[in-house]
Amino acid sequence: MADRLDAILTARGLDPTATATPPPEEPVSALELADRRIPARYRGALADHPQITAWATQIARTGRPGPAGAPGISEGGSLLIVGPTGTGKTHQAYGAIRTLLHRGVRLRWEATTSADLHARLRPSSRTGHDSERELQTLARCPLLLLDDLGAAKTSEWTEELTYRLINHRYEHLLPTLITTNLPTTELRTTLGDRVASRLAEMTERIILTGPDRRREDPA
Repeated sequence: MADRLDAILTARGLDPTATATPPPEEPVSALELADRRIPARYRGALADHPQITAWATQIARTGRPGPAGAPGISEGGSLLIVGPTGTGKTHQAYGAIRTLLHRGVRLRWEATTSADLHARLRPSSRTGHDSERELQTLARCPLLLLDDLGAAKTSEWTEELTYRLINHRYEHLLPTLITTNLPTTELRTTLGDRVASRLAEMTERIILTGPDRRREDPA
């Protein structure tokens, strides 16, 4: 049977010893790659606040073109998204990242909460753990999302850590998305004057209002 099949394939000009070539894989878009890193709850997030969409437009317009002509992030403004718990601050922040990717911006980004930042950078005896390198990665990345700033317990160490991170991004005009539940006066008390002063200068303030969307409507 095998010989007959080989003969038929040969008669038709086909090599019976050739292996089938698998079809080429579909290219994965930058947005699809980003969604693999974004928490599941925010993978469909869309920024619809006018100040945030205007920021995304400005960042996309001013980015340096890359090898393929797609815009990338160089320098730009930052956003401080403020509001009570459950008003959609994190949703809008991840939506801003997805908006940039949807517009074709080549984007290397990092995201962390304030509490995870401290845990990630806390000195440790673990082999291979380099907290200074971790800090520099976050400080230098083209776009950083720092979620829930001021929510974690503070100390002199956390205040200095936050200052170093914010100050580097302030000095180098690196776009930063920051969310917080704290009003300005509490931010200054919690984070210190140095951080609060830089945030006031480097960010456009966006205030979200409304009920806690995580709570079920009692009605």
